[in-house]
Amino acid sequence: QVQLVESGGGLVQPGGSLRLSCVASGSILSIYVMGWYRQAPGKQRELVATITSGRDTNYVDFVKGRFTISRDNAKNTVYLQMNSLKPEDTAIYYCNINLRPAWGRRQDYWGQGTQVTVSS
Repeated sequence: QVQLVESGGGLVQPGGSLRLSCVASGSILSIYVMGWYRQAPGKQRELVATITSGRDTNYVDFVKGRFTISRDNAKNTVYLQMNSLKPEDTAIYYCNINLRPAWGRRQDYWGQGTQVTVSS
């Protein structure tokens, strides 16, 4: 069974920084695209950033220049470094990892979510 565990959320003042982590564990053969999404209260879940196995990255416009996605393949971990945080970044952040488990097909897995609150 594959599990994704996130950490690093919390309360931060505007202009502050946080670093989110998401570790995939279990019987995993290969990891492909890793990404972060977020969902604010009353809104749909939206893409924040993705990174491929070749470390090509993609960001949505509202985080470009402020957030950085990275991965450590040896640790099956994806990170999201968030700088210059704004109140509108407040949301639950979810990691999404596309991987192939040892016992099945390639598919997407989701973390449980971690709350990020930006407030003074």
